[in-house]
Amino acid sequence: MAAELQQFYKSHVVNALREKHGYQNVNQVPRIEKVVINTCIGSAQDGKQALEDAKAELSLITGQKPAETRAKKSIANFKLRQNQAIGAKVTLRGERMYEFLERLIKTALPRIRDFRGVSTRAFDGKGNYTLGVKDQTIFPEVELDKIKRNLGFDVTIVTSATTDAEAKSLLTELGVPFTDKAKKAPAPAAKA
Repeated sequence: MAAELQQFYKSHVVNALREKHGYQNVNQVPRIEKVVINTCIGSAQDGKQALEDAKAELSLITGQKPAETRAKKSIANFKLRQNQAIGAKVTLRGERMYEFLERLIKTALPRIRDFRGVSTRAFDGKGNYTLGVKDQTIFPEVELDKIKRNLGFDVTIVTSATTDAEAKSLLTELGVPFTDKAKKAPAPAAKA
């Protein structure tokens, strides 16, 4: 059975984007191709254990086994050797991708304290969007009692859109809560 977000994309988003941008063909409508979740342990004191913890957390959050990422070259100032395991990443496609995005948009992002939306400036110029998550505890799958260290990661949403405007309208239709720069936060009340 397809994820709710995937059904919503097929039934509502495609038609809305065709009306908005005037696409002649259904295949011109931008779609999400993959989602890449990437984390780096940096120079943690217990590197092997930190990497194992990061991989366990990523597999719990995404439902897929992560691959290790390795350093491309040695950098002495960072105590980094070439080919040293420094992080983990997961590439999601298809149904798992839509399930992850649905959990991210509807459950995880609203759990961030003082959340006002995600930045509109994180597009790369080619229609892809990267979102930084500072803490893995926003996902309900993660048990707070079992956390040994905070794990931040990047979520990159790769789309078939050719421009940032097309990608933004696609993600907005899917329900990604972008900040609205036109709305200003109310000024704090003066103390009496």
